Amino acid sequence: MIGKFNEFKDSLKTLKELESKLTNVDMSDPTEMLKNLGIDINEIEDNFNKQHEIPKVSMNYIYNSENKEPEYAYSTDSGFDLRANEPVTLEPFGRALIPTGLFLDVPENCEVQVRPKSGLAIKRGLSVLNTPGTVDYGYTGEIKVIVFNFNNEVQTINKGDKVAQAVVCPVIQGSQIDLVRVNEIKEKDRNDNGFGSTGN
Repeated sequence: MIGKFNEFKDSLKTLKELESKLTNVDMSDPTEMLKNLGIDINEIEDNFNKQHEIPKVSMNYIYNSENKEPEYAYSTDSGFDLRANEPVTLEPFGRALIPTGLFLDVPENCEVQVRPKSGLAIKRGLSVLNTPGTVDYGYTGEIKVIVFNFNNEVQTINKGDKVAQAVVCPVIQGSQIDLVRVNEIKEKDRNDNGFGSTGN
């Protein structure tokens, strides 16, 4: 009983100290209020940013091409361009596997996604057929792009033309997943509702 009373006394003392700290504080200024409580909002923001900072990743590559070196056009881009390493002619509604001369050492716990170029799609009706193509961590061969011609006329891709973009993405790899066969999967909010189940 005495212990609980002492705890109560300590709590009252803490509240009085807090009240005295806040007596002359402008409560409309949250930063000033927190400062008077001994809380540095800038320090909290810095710690938060450090905890959520994305680490820099290095990716080695070999480039057997005379084309421009792969690079990010802008520091905020998520992808870099892949260029044709030889000229290719695409028949109407035809497809071709286009070599790039690029070999990547994909970082661990990542994949490289090969995605279409929006400019190529809108201007010439060309797109990556298996979008996005996946380059796994373990693959070290040449990056080749499956391009499809959606036009009813012949399209020519010249050496050095941009044919796709490569985006490095974090991914859960097979070593991190246990595939477990079961007889039943518990129901969820969507269940077996598929395409178009949420309306137009």
